[in-house]
Amino acid sequence: MIEHYIPIFLALTVAVLFSLILLFGSSLFGPQQPTESKLSTYESGMEPVRTARERFSVKYYMVAMLFIIFDIEVVFLYPWAVNLRKLIDSMGLFIIIEMVVFILILLVGYFYILKKGALQWD
Repeated sequence: MIEHYIPIFLALTVAVLFSLILLFGSSLFGPQQPTESKLSTYESGMEPVRTARERFSVKYYMVAMLFIIFDIEVVFLYPWAVNLRKLIDSMGLFIIIEMVVFILILLVGYFYILKKGALQWD
């Protein structure tokens, strides 16, 4: 029974050894001539203005999450729009009502976040 697992163990061993060789091989064989300009922070050819450890406002993350949530909804709308004729032929008016309810739920969520002020930056 254990002989059936030998190819798996062999593949895992080769993968681990290969990754270790690549990881440490570049530091062993690569050029190592650090200078001040090579070790400095690169920011599009400009001198860095602030530290990289600066905190961002929570509003920034809220807008990002809201964008992702409402952007993902397009993933649900696109296939529906592409196959609308086939869906109407097979399901009739139900598919239209279902999508109207879906969009209304999205609008309620959108107006809720507007009322809570999640998109205001002041």
